[in-house]
Amino acid sequence: MRLWNAIKSKPILWFSLILLLKGALAWFVIFDDGPSWMTLLTEIPFILIVFCLIEWFASKRKLLYYMIANLSITLLYFAVLMYYKYYGVIVTYHALEQADKVTKVGESTYSLLDPYYLLIFIDIIIFAFYMFRPKYIARFRSIGMRSVNRTALLATFIVSAALCIFNIWPNHASMNENKKAEGMGILNYEVYTIFADSTTNEEVIDMNEINQDAIDALKGAKQPASPAEWAAAQGKNLIVVQMESFQNFLIGLTIEGQEITPNITKLAAGDFYFNNFYTNVGQGTTSDAEFVVNTSLYVPRHEAATSSEYMDKQLPSLPRLMSASGYNTATFHTNSVEFWNRSALYKAIGFDKYYDQQFYGDDDHIAFGASDEVLFAKTVPELVKMDQQDKPFYAMVISMSAHHPYKMPDDKQRIKLPASYDGTLVGNYIMAQNYADYAMGQFLDELKRSGLWDDSVIVFYGDHQGLPLYSLSGKEKDLMEGIFGRQYGYTDMFNIPFIVHAPGVTYPKTFEQTGGQIDIMPTVANLLGVSMKDQIHFGEDLLNQQTNLLPMRHFLPTGSFVGDTAMFLPGVGFEDGTNYDVKDNSISASGSTEAQYNAALRLLNMSDSYAKQLPALPEGGGPKPGADDQ
Repeated sequence: MRLWNAIKSKPILWFSLILLLKGALAWFVIFDDGPSWMTLLTEIPFILIVFCLIEWFASKRKLLYYMIANLSITLLYFAVLMYYKYYGVIVTYHALEQADKVTKVGESTYSLLDPYYLLIFIDIIIFAFYMFRPKYIARFRSIGMRSVNRTALLATFIVSAALCIFNIWPNHASMNENKKAEGMGILNYEVYTIFADSTTNEEVIDMNEINQDAIDALKGAKQPASPAEWAAAQGKNLIVVQMESFQNFLIGLTIEGQEITPNITKLAAGDFYFNNFYTNVGQGTTSDAEFVVNTSLYVPRHEAATSSEYMDKQLPSLPRLMSASGYNTATFHTNSVEFWNRSALYKAIGFDKYYDQQFYGDDDHIAFGASDEVLFAKTVPELVKMDQQDKPFYAMVISMSAHHPYKMPDDKQRIKLPASYDGTLVGNYIMAQNYADYAMGQFLDELKRSGLWDDSVIVFYGDHQGLPLYSLSGKEKDLMEGIFGRQYGYTDMFNIPFIVHAPGVTYPKTFEQTGGQIDIMPTVANLLGVSMKDQIHFGEDLLNQQTNLLPMRHFLPTGSFVGDTAMFLPGVGFEDGTNYDVKDNSISASGSTEAQYNAALRLLNMSDSYAKQLPALPEGGGPKPGADDQ
């Protein structure tokens, strides 16, 4: 009884200890060095501020307020854990605003859950069990009802507030969000991001300073007087194929004599293949790739998907560029057009038509809609109809079956992997991509049979990483090391293939220079003879440039970029950053310069500023459903 009296008189102490343990769990998962004394010094002050306010103002139902605070902070820590497991950065309120998407990709999200994460809720379950049992209700109501020493409480509040400021201020200038959160403490960082956004305005660069010459100078690009392959495929159709979660290491990969992606590997061997090519997406992943490829702009600064930003702007884009050159345009995707706000995205970038779940139905369901086999089987006849019109067409085709968490129905599993892959994300991923390649083979056959293969420029690329480094268990990292013959790292994770087929133009050739999704639009525009002279673009024509600078966002800390020889990740700033060699992911002392670092940040700011100052999208209009019976 004496122990019970001691416990119930000091809830501020034991609730603080409970939340400190939860904070330590989050630090263990997220930060390289795990929990330390810094965890205590950075997490506890914020917690004490909340509890001091409860002690000061709550005269009744004090335990209820403690439980609400405990639950709220617990949910925040849990969101931080889950977000980091996929995105590799600390979640902020911008991303939490997109929480409704979690319910639509539930299986994908829940697959990231390590069972021990649920320990974060165990105290809440225990409290709930006892609090609502009649014989304990009176006891719990009396918790914390003794008067408190207000002088001590005020002193605790002041010291805690001072520690929070001391934790936040020295770290606020860091560009690396993870380093910033580690220095500030996770809870302080979450509060800081809210107030920083409301009080700090990123410099908006004047439109007069945003021009192609300035962009090219930052990237080191020089425009040739007579571009190679200019208009070499003029008048041809354009088909852009976006491959779900397809990473570059899959090309040429064999396991126990089984070729994992024979069709795409054959494509890479027979046409222009860019093997040092990188994804440029953010939280919206697939929809972000659609945005980047079609606008040659970087994804916006905040963690929300791009399709929730800029959608009120009339974006200069590939569909508009092709329409002005006499092309019909359409996009094909088996998911609902409302998911990730694609209806607004397609209007903002100017597609004429879209084909979505209403057209494809839900037969042969995989992931979030009809299978890739259904996608390709129903798409080719529509492309043939477009080809029969008096204008060429631009079509974007987006595959989806190989979507995280890569759970393929038994009848779609076409290879047998070694037992070591059973039940692993790596094994599921390889199995899913093998099926996606099989479906792609059927698509390629139909394109050739219909004549479209010989009358179209067709490009293929992966939309985003499929195996995030921070999502893999120790066993799964070992499997990847077995595939690569070395440790799997950042450069491998973001490396996707880019393949270009242009009849009579392309031939077997591998391009080694650095490129990214942002470069696709200017590259295909050059082949088709469509001038981009009057359209701002942050990518470059990969057929006419040998140097590149690719700023990265969201999955890596702000300030990260890929150059010609290395991927750079900043520490607190440039000086303590790390270079990863693009060939083997090895850490090197050089490979990036501070001038490149500053140029990367400037490019991102220019892109944001440009998009913000574009004219508003006119009311009405927008793409129409593609099928006649919709």
